Amino acid sequence: MPRRKTLSDEEVLVAASRLLHEHGPDALTFESLGRACGLSPATLVQRFGTKARLKQATLLHAWDGLDAKTAALAAATPKTPEGAIALLVGLSDYGGIETYAEGLLVLREDLRDPVLRARGAAWKAALSAALDERFARVATAPQGIGLLMASQWQGSLLWWGFDPQGRVEDFVAAGLRSFVAAVLAEPTAT
Repeated sequence: MPRRKTLSDEEVLVAASRLLHEHGPDALTFESLGRACGLSPATLVQRFGTKARLKQATLLHAWDGLDAKTAALAAATPKTPEGAIALLVGLSDYGGIETYAEGLLVLREDLRDPVLRARGAAWKAALSAALDERFARVATAPQGIGLLMASQWQGSLLWWGFDPQGRVEDFVAAGLRSFVAAVLAEPTAT
């Protein structure tokens, strides 16, 4: 009869994600995770096999969380341009610059792994569709505005990172409002 797990995989992956985000991808080892969650490194090797599989499982778990957060925000925000801004601002709660910078190291790991890249591509499609939905009743909205807006959002996060004055959420909201105003403006006759 197999032994009962003292910690679920979910609990272990939460601890692994915390390590990954606080100390960077290279800090995630069976030994460091064992110290963080109280399981022996040997037990963790039995569960995950290799360090690469542990890292991938941790990042897939993080993608699950981001997918759930995106879906919850999409369900809770109005289907209006202001709702699109609220959705993206809701996804922008990185905390301080150090947390954001560590997140870029994690992104590097996502880009290196084809399985994780596929999750990123699927999230891009889901986020773009949710944003497109918020412009469906706006006659002047260009085709593909969701991806355009998501791209503007990502750029805003990066520019905030170079000069992190004020809250990232405020910086993002102001930038996205300017973007929406510019994109939806009626063309002027020349």
